[in-house]
Amino acid sequence: MSKFTKQDKPIIVIALALFLSLYSVITPALFAQNSSDVENSAKSRQYLELINSVFTFVQQNYVDEVDPKIIYEGAMKGIMDSLGDTYTSYLNEKQMRAMSDTTVGNFGGVGLSISKPAESTPEKPAYVEVASPIEDTPGWKAGIQSGDLLLEINGVKTPDITMDEVLGILRGKIGESVNLLIRRGKTMEFPVTLVRALIEVPTVKFGMIKENGNNIGYLRIIEFTPQTPERVQQALDSFKEDDFSGLIIDLRNNPGGLITSVVDVADKFIDSGPIVSTKSRHSYENSVYTASSRRTTMPKNIPIVVLINKGSASASEILSGALKDNHLAYLVGERTYGKGSVQQVVPLPNSDGIKLTMARYYTPSDSNIDKIGIPPDLIVKMPELSEEEEKIYIELITSTEIADYVESHPNMTEAHITAYAKQLGYKYKMNQLYLRRLVKLEVYRTRTQPLYDLDFDIQLNEAINVVKSSNFKNLLKMTKTLKELQEIAAKEVEIADKK
Repeated sequence: MSKFTKQDKPIIVIALALFLSLYSVITPALFAQNSSDVENSAKSRQYLELINSVFTFVQQNYVDEVDPKIIYEGAMKGIMDSLGDTYTSYLNEKQMRAMSDTTVGNFGGVGLSISKPAESTPEKPAYVEVASPIEDTPGWKAGIQSGDLLLEINGVKTPDITMDEVLGILRGKIGESVNLLIRRGKTMEFPVTLVRALIEVPTVKFGMIKENGNNIGYLRIIEFTPQTPERVQQALDSFKEDDFSGLIIDLRNNPGGLITSVVDVADKFIDSGPIVSTKSRHSYENSVYTASSRRTTMPKNIPIVVLINKGSASASEILSGALKDNHLAYLVGERTYGKGSVQQVVPLPNSDGIKLTMARYYTPSDSNIDKIGIPPDLIVKMPELSEEEEKIYIELITSTEIADYVESHPNMTEAHITAYAKQLGYKYKMNQLYLRRLVKLEVYRTRTQPLYDLDFDIQLNEAINVVKSSNFKNLLKMTKTLKELQEIAAKEVEIADKK
């Protein structure tokens, strides 16, 4: 989630908090100052008076005595939900504390970054969607993927509950179990039991891939926190010491984070011009974040490949978009999530708050990718399971066969994993790639995961091939900016409409 810090817009925070807490005494003059449209000012005043009247009427006349706080929270939730924006919401005291926990960097939960539509209909139920699993957490170790839907949590159907209630179930006492019913794709459904753990929001992992005499720096940015720029610099310094000849930045399943953090990271690669701009309905709130050569630390002429997928969202799209528009990196993988809006968490006097979409961000070529995403320069998709393989997959993950074998064979090596997967293949007619992956997930459930898996990760393998390519400079020159791609897409739609 891209968001401003409190320091970015202090005046807006104070003004909005005062406005919401004192709305019952707002004068017509104030509306005239905020809008030149007299008619809209009159309507605003009228609706505020109606809300105030209904609040008072309900409190005084409902059959049972009602706590004013309950009516207030319901009204606030209704205001935010009426905007139909997944990322805009009312935050009660508990949610504000949870938001603070996430910002601090740790909380008790299962490690899933999720979203939920504001409206649920019979045709389109508001299931919880996994934006991305957080690395090294129970959800990630269980193999939950971006795009998975949570149909039920502890037996409760997710379309029937609010996002607040969803978070209330997923987060809680460490060591307790949470039972999920997952849908992957159109028809594949299976149960998963996760045990809550202390979720420490990670930032960066890095290491060197040595490939046929090439030293390729591998930099995985897991989320953009205040510590991310420093950790990225540590990675770059380490790669320089090892005389790296190429760099792979892995932004897959990166749900985003702080806009200030991603700007600081991008500035290490971009030496001039805009990194990202934010545009609001009010021009005085617009911002342009510009790169400076004195903050650039990435050596020139080293090939850069960025790995993206549908779990790459928000701040990770800002970085990949900025590098793409500046022709500094070649993108490999799948189209990103498409979150091009910026939220601000605004604290209110009752220890509650609101999370409001305040602006949209634009890449250096002046493109907004909200609900569109960023396409890769080279599409590489992970292999899909056939309908029969999906049934086998469900059978394997719901049984204890692999878990029992791994428990009775501690310290399994890669060779042992391959041999056991081959053995499983005689019984289960399934892609060996996925059989090995299932065994590895169980093996590393209680161990530290390797930094990368060249056996399973075909996207990473393709990124290595691209970064090693003698034709890399020409590949980069042929890439188009996001603005150019969007203009081409618009023309194609126009031509199609004329036919």
